[in-house]
Amino acid sequence: MRAIPTQRETTSCASDVRGRTRVEATLSGSPLAPGSARAMLRKALTEWAQSSADGADLLTGRVGDDAALVASELVTNAVVHAGTDVHLTCRLEEDTGALVVEVADRHPSRAPRDDAAEAPAHDIPEYGRGLRLVAALAESWGVTYRAGSKTVWARLPTREEAPAGPPAAYAGERAPARDLRAAALLASDPLAPRGHDGPREGPRDGPRDAWRAASYGDDWLARRPGRDGAWLGRGALSFLAEASDLLAGQLDEDLVASLTGQLIVPRLADWCAVWLEDEATAHGGRPGTGGRLARVWHAGEHLVEELSRALERTPPPHSDDPLGTGPVPYPWPVHDAAAETGDTEGAEGAEGAEGAGAALAYRLVAGGRPLGTLVIGRGGIDRFPDEITGLVEDLGRRVALAIGAARQYARQATISAVLQRGLLPGAVAEIPGVRSALVHEPCDKGGPSGDFYDLFPAGHGRWCFAVGDVQGKGPEAAVVIGLVRPWLRLLAREGYRVADVLDRLNQLLLDDATEAADAAARALVAAGARPAAPGDGPQTRFLSLLYGELVPFEGGVRCTLASAGHPLPLLLDPEGGVRAVAQPQTLLGVVEDAGYTGETFEMYSGDSLLCVTDGVTERRSGSRQFDDGDGLARALAGCAGMEAGAIADRITQLVHEFDARPPADDMALLVLQAE
Repeated sequence: MRAIPTQRETTSCASDVRGRTRVEATLSGSPLAPGSARAMLRKALTEWAQSSADGADLLTGRVGDDAALVASELVTNAVVHAGTDVHLTCRLEEDTGALVVEVADRHPSRAPRDDAAEAPAHDIPEYGRGLRLVAALAESWGVTYRAGSKTVWARLPTREEAPAGPPAAYAGERAPARDLRAAALLASDPLAPRGHDGPREGPRDGPRDAWRAASYGDDWLARRPGRDGAWLGRGALSFLAEASDLLAGQLDEDLVASLTGQLIVPRLADWCAVWLEDEATAHGGRPGTGGRLARVWHAGEHLVEELSRALERTPPPHSDDPLGTGPVPYPWPVHDAAAETGDTEGAEGAEGAEGAGAALAYRLVAGGRPLGTLVIGRGGIDRFPDEITGLVEDLGRRVALAIGAARQYARQATISAVLQRGLLPGAVAEIPGVRSALVHEPCDKGGPSGDFYDLFPAGHGRWCFAVGDVQGKGPEAAVVIGLVRPWLRLLAREGYRVADVLDRLNQLLLDDATEAADAAARALVAAGARPAAPGDGPQTRFLSLLYGELVPFEGGVRCTLASAGHPLPLLLDPEGGVRAVAQPQTLLGVVEDAGYTGETFEMYSGDSLLCVTDGVTERRSGSRQFDDGDGLARALAGCAGMEAGAIADRITQLVHEFDARPPADDMALLVLQAE
C-alpha cells in the first residue's frame, strides 16, 4: 500500500501594520489540499470572530461559509490545472470590511480554467465550475501574474445590513436555502450551452414529447467516455468533498433528500428520486412498498409533477438483500397516458425504440439499517457508465449517513422535548396582586437544558419561586433537576423557611454525590478493575439557585429570598431605580454545612423583581459580557413603567442583540411585578 500523501504546510496568523488580520499556508498539490484549505480557513475565521475587528463577528456565519467554499474551489483549480504547490492567503481588511482570499501557484503560464464560459457546448469538459462558483459568491475576483507565479483572488464583503426578522435569526445560523443554492452550483451541468439555464428543448407535440425531449439528452452519450473520465478523474474528489460538507450537519431528512436531487441533476442524471422508509417499512411492516416518495428532481422543472405520478405507481421493490447498496436496474417510468389506457407494453416498446433511457436504484443504508432508496435516470442511453454508477454509489453512502444522522437527531430531540416538559412545571401559579413573566430558552435544542424555574403555591397564603442553573447539560443536568424540583416543593409545603430549604437541598446534593461515588467504587472492586483515577467516576453535582417566598398583603407583597451562587436579583422601582436585593452565597452541593441566610423586603405597586441565570449576565460579544459595567442593571432601568411581560421581552431582546451569533448558554429569566 502506498503511503498516504501528507500536507506540507506553514501557517501564520498575525495583524500587520495596516490593521489587516491574515493567515497563510503552503499546501502540497495533492487531492488533500482543498480539505486542508477549508479546515485552516474555518479555524482562522473562528479565531478572528472572537476579535474586535470590524466585520469579524460575521466570519463564522454566511461570509465564513462562502469564504471556505471559495478557497476550496480556487485551491482545487490550482491543484488540477497547475499541478504545483499552492500558497493560500486570507486576510481581513478592517478598513474596507472585506475578506480577501488569494491562491497562488507556480505555473503562471497556465491560465485559470473556466472552460464553460469559453468553449462551445459540445466541447466543454465536465470541470470548470470552480470559477463560476467563485464569481457567484464573491463581490469581485481576478488574476495577478508575477514572475514565476500566478495568483487568483476573490473579495467577499463582510459589512451587510442584517436581514429583517426576529432576534433569533442570527447570521451564524446556516440557512437551508443557501445549502440548496450551493448544491445547485455544484451540480450545474457545464456541458449545457452558455447562457442556457433551463432544460434542453425539443419538439413539443405533447407532454410525452416534452418529457422525452428534456429527459433523453441525445448528446449525453456522445460525450462519453473520454470527457467523463477527465472530470471523474480530476473533479470527482472535490465534488464528493463539497457534497459531504453540504450534507454534514443537516438535521432534517427531507432537506437531505432535496440536497441530493440538487447534487445529482443535471451533472450525473436527467432526473432522480428519493424514497424514505420509516421504521415499519424498513422492518417489513408495509411489504411491497418502497416507503414515501420524499423528493423528485428533473432537469425540466415543468416535468416534475408528471414524473412524480409515474414514479408513485412503481415504487422500488423490496430487495432480497435489504442492505445491498449497489445499483440495480429500475423500470423506466411509464407516461400517464399509457398507464391510463393500460397499454404499458406498447408504451415501453415505443419508448424503447427511441431509446427511452436507463434507470438505476440504490439502497440507502446506514448503520446496518435500510433508510430508503435513491433512483436516477438518464434518457437516450442503454446503460450508465461504470464511472457514473460508482460515483453515485459513493454519494449515496454519504446521503444515507446524513439521513441516519438527521433521524438520530430527530429521535433525540423528541426525547429531549418530552424530558424537558417533565422537568419544568406544566403551568406557573397565579399570585394575587402579582404579575409574572417567564422566558426559558435552551441553547441546545437537542438536549435537556441545565436551566430551570418554578413558581408554585406553598399553602397558608405563601407562594414560592425558584430559578436555577445546574452544572453541565444533557442527561446529567436532567438528573439533578429531577432531584431538586420535587424536593423544593416538598420542603416549601412542609413550611420550611427559605434558608432552611437551601440548607437541606445542599445536604441532599452532597449525600447523593457521596452515595453515587460509593456505588461506583463498589462496582469497580466487584469487577476487579483498577482503582479509579482522579477525575474518574461520578462528579459532584452542584447548582446555583435563586429561591424565594412571596406573601401578599394589602397594598404589596413581602418577599424573602436567598441566592446560592446565582446572579443577584434586581429590583426596579417605578422611577427607574435599580438595586440588588440579595447577597452572594455559596453554590449548592459544594460545601458541607454552608449555612444559608435569607433576606426580606417589600414590593409595592409598580415594583418589579428580575431574576436571571448566567446565560443572561455572561452573554458574550468578543471579550465583553452583557453584565460588564452593570449592563443588566442599566438595561432594566430602561424598562421603567413597563409591565412584567414587556420587561421580560425587552431584556431577552437586548441579550440576543448583544452579539450577532446565537447564545452559547441556556437562558432563563423571571419577572415578578407588584400590581
